[in-house]
Amino acid sequence: MRLLIAEDKHALYAEQVRSACPDLQLVASAEPARLREAAGQCEVWLGQPDLLTPLLREGLRPHWLQSTWAGITPLLATDLPRDYRLTRAVGIFGQVMAEYVLGHMLAHERRLFARLAAQVAQQWDNGQPRSLRGRRVLVVGCGDIGQSVAEFLAPFGVELRGLASQAREQAPFLEVAALDELPRLSAWADYVVNLLPDTPATRDLYDASLFARFRPQALLINAGRGAAVVDADLVAALERQQLAGAVIDVCREEPLPAGHPFWAAPRLLLTGHSSAPTDPLLMSALFLDNLSRWQAAAPLRGEVDFSRGY
Repeated sequence: MRLLIAEDKHALYAEQVRSACPDLQLVASAEPARLREAAGQCEVWLGQPDLLTPLLREGLRPHWLQSTWAGITPLLATDLPRDYRLTRAVGIFGQVMAEYVLGHMLAHERRLFARLAAQVAQQWDNGQPRSLRGRRVLVVGCGDIGQSVAEFLAPFGVELRGLASQAREQAPFLEVAALDELPRLSAWADYVVNLLPDTPATRDLYDASLFARFRPQALLINAGRGAAVVDADLVAALERQQLAGAVIDVCREEPLPAGHPFWAAPRLLLTGHSSAPTDPLLMSALFLDNLSRWQAAAPLRGEVDFSRGY
């Protein structure tokens, strides 16, 4: 069997895979020409969607493609083939995403950015911070990442509610409601943490009508997908002080172009799609586990249903 590794950190991935599977033939590169040359002879592809999408667009395809990203939107374009098996990265982002969310929640409660601004202005700021205990946190998207975020937040004494495609019981959430309950629960929350994938059902959810329901003290953290937020409506809501602030990790267009309203929006922090970087060691372990499953004709972890988009 031949494996194509298309990754910026391809040498590290190749080292991990060779160590576990010394007999496996592999080609590892981040150079488009080298990838194009080898792709047709490789049954299995492992790598970044942005490097693999051009190969699919040229008519090349594997039997199975393991994405190193949790988000596989580039691979779902309507002009790309779907007659192969696709798996996304799962089970490896929980802690790092939880650290991102928790870090910004703590910064908000402890007023870190307000204090930095006061220091720059040489103004003494002795405003009292608050605790996370008792804060209302809405996690929008309760898959494996949302579950990990909730488990990390629970010891801080927050009140956790969630939204998923269907209502269900799921500890440590007090409630997991269906997605159409977003307006009701947004009006309840001190923190709205969006972790939804990009699907037709999750686009433009955060619009003017929804922001009108937010509590004035609420903070929006979007670490899911940029298409979930209507950009102009968020900026207008911040200008009207309909919510306390927003932490935006993902945008509709990345990198964010010069002149975009997010750059100058009040109380909006951009974090440059850095919330949950892929750890090559964890990703390699996931791939090797899936490889053994694929060879044994067993179910794969994170297999994508093309009709659902995740």
